[in-house]
Amino acid sequence: MSFIFNLFCGAAGNRMGRIVLVVLALVLPGLPSMAADTPDDAASNEESTHEVPRAPVILDGNTLFLLRGASAFPAERRAAEVAARIAALAANPAFDPSTLKISASPDVTLITAGKERVIAVFDADAVLESVDRGILAQVYRQRILEAIAAYRQDRTPDALIRHVLYIAAASIAFAVFIWLARRAKGRLDAILERRLRARIEGLASQSYQIVRAKHLWGFLQGASRFMWIALAALGGLFYLEFVLINLPWTRLIGSRLFDLLIDPLRVMGIGLAKAIPDLIFLAVLAVVTRFVIKALRIFFTGVADGAIRLEHFEADWSWPTYRLLRLFIIAFAIVVAFPYIPGSSSDAFKGVSLFLGVVFSLGSSSVIANIIAGYTMTYRRAYKLGDRIQIGEHMGDVTEVRQLVTHIRTPKNEEIVVPNSLILNSSVVNYSTLARQGQLVLHTTVGIGYETPWRQVEAMLLEAASRTPGVQTEPPPFVLQQALGDFCVNYEINVYCDDAQAMNRLYTALHQNILDVFNEYGVQIMTPNYESDPSEAKLVPRDQWYLAPAKPAGAQGKAE
Repeated sequence: MSFIFNLFCGAAGNRMGRIVLVVLALVLPGLPSMAADTPDDAASNEESTHEVPRAPVILDGNTLFLLRGASAFPAERRAAEVAARIAALAANPAFDPSTLKISASPDVTLITAGKERVIAVFDADAVLESVDRGILAQVYRQRILEAIAAYRQDRTPDALIRHVLYIAAASIAFAVFIWLARRAKGRLDAILERRLRARIEGLASQSYQIVRAKHLWGFLQGASRFMWIALAALGGLFYLEFVLINLPWTRLIGSRLFDLLIDPLRVMGIGLAKAIPDLIFLAVLAVVTRFVIKALRIFFTGVADGAIRLEHFEADWSWPTYRLLRLFIIAFAIVVAFPYIPGSSSDAFKGVSLFLGVVFSLGSSSVIANIIAGYTMTYRRAYKLGDRIQIGEHMGDVTEVRQLVTHIRTPKNEEIVVPNSLILNSSVVNYSTLARQGQLVLHTTVGIGYETPWRQVEAMLLEAASRTPGVQTEPPPFVLQQALGDFCVNYEINVYCDDAQAMNRLYTALHQNILDVFNEYGVQIMTPNYESDPSEAKLVPRDQWYLAPAKPAGAQGKAE
């Protein structure tokens, strides 16, 4: 059966014949064996046929027959040398094909041209083709004679002129085809421009619809351009194959031109057909994963809104927890799906995966550190949106918390972006946590001379605190004597407030009231330190409190 198939392959010279042969090659292995051998013998013969490497002997793009090889003399090398000898005989006008002889010996049958050997036929070749060695040699001789005759016929002046005329006619036909295709494309574009573009843009009454209309029009133009390119490429491929096949020197390239395009498509089609069960599994896995993620989103939305309450679980943790669980679910789905991805077992896929893993591990260490720090800060509850915090030298209100960075707006209305890994490794001062309970303590220090009674100083500081709006009366303010310095006593006034965002305003008002109260009672503030007593106390008389351009509070209200 294999011998008949090889002989038919050598006789087939056109593309239709090759297609029929491919179909037969796919169908015949599945048919019941027509030989008289037992099933075991047929199976062993077929197995041995597939195990022996063979190569085709090709002349002018036509396959004459297949030859086997050995480890020391590969089939490709043997077939190439035989083809070169046949081509040399065909190109030699002095060679008479009738002188091609067959000489047999116990071990080998030779086909010779005079004293030159063309091919040696061994018993192994005959066993492989399931025929007698002498019959196989006669078939080889007949195929060589036909190939030499076709080789010489194709190179006669009449044949070359005829093929050149065919090529010229094909060139004219191809040029006409391109011209007609260009005209058809231009007419199609004109029809689209005249009938569809106005309707598409007429549907747009809002800005986002106009964008969609432009995208739709661009898609139609792209489809028209793609059709033109596809038709031109297909016509050019047919034309090029026709030209190459009509020239004996390029017939081999022309006969394989479509195979170069069809073979990848055939391989992809077979691979896709084999991968259908795996693709179905991946589709089901994707649907289940998406359903689970949606269910988690609905659940944590309820937790964030307060509709679902969990013990010892803060509502602020809902969305970070959802994102974390979503990441774990997707990662688990990828691990489950990996063996079912088409091509995942190939060395190329493994190499690309390894390369991407190395690149990701080397280039994303800081990113992963920031992500982990972001989740850690969330569950530590160090701060939340709107809190007044201080990180290092930066103080401001938290405006946005992301996976990688935290945004802070300072009292100067400056936007500061702080990496979460830096926050994790730094101390965070949160002013808003206790301010919500009215327990944030603001404090300031003044230095007063030893000649002033400490009870008077404490009373004046408490009086200044009572005059400051926004200061809590419960718990009441209190005074601490921090140190007995070289030149003065350091007093610290402490007040409670419930608004961390009002810290700067309260400090300003408290400092103003301290200055006013100490001036009213004629007590000099000794900060900064001094080296000797001044001749006069450093006080501001009451009648100079509102020197120009300052105005009393009542006067400012009347002016407004």
